[in-house]
Amino acid sequence: MNDAIYPGSFDPMTLGHFDVIKRASKMFDSLTVSVLDNKAKNALFSVEERVNILREATKDLPNVTVDSFSGLLVDYAREKNIHISVRGLRAITDFEYELQIAQTNRLLSKGMLDTVFLTTSLEYAYLSSSGVKEMASFGGDISPCVPDFVAKLVYEKYKNI
Repeated sequence: MNDAIYPGSFDPMTLGHFDVIKRASKMFDSLTVSVLDNKAKNALFSVEERVNILREATKDLPNVTVDSFSGLLVDYAREKNIHISVRGLRAITDFEYELQIAQTNRLLSKGMLDTVFLTTSLEYAYLSSSGVKEMASFGGDISPCVPDFVAKLVYEKYKNI
């Protein structure tokens, strides 16, 4: 079976993330979108909230499941018996960073985990979760960046901070 994992923080999920999810879902038999529980980051949304957001966003994509993990991606991939990781690239700086991670994952997995890079569609090349959070924190319009229901959730979070 041709299965893949799309790991990430997704804090919050952007239209760029969703673009990669839709495109990857057409390339693989199944795609697991998996939220990394990274204790080192100060996330806006909890892991559970991010999982629920992604489940809502992907509910019409039948071969996409949403999960979460902590620790190393290679261990999670081994546990799920998945050998392909999907990553999105916006710019050359993303490639340099992601290439190092891909090579490290391949080494740690003893060649069992490969990475497939998808270049971001041009209309989303400027998007980043951190940029969305910064705009929202100042009351900026994030509607071109995230699904409508996500924008509402983000604004609600900043009301309560």
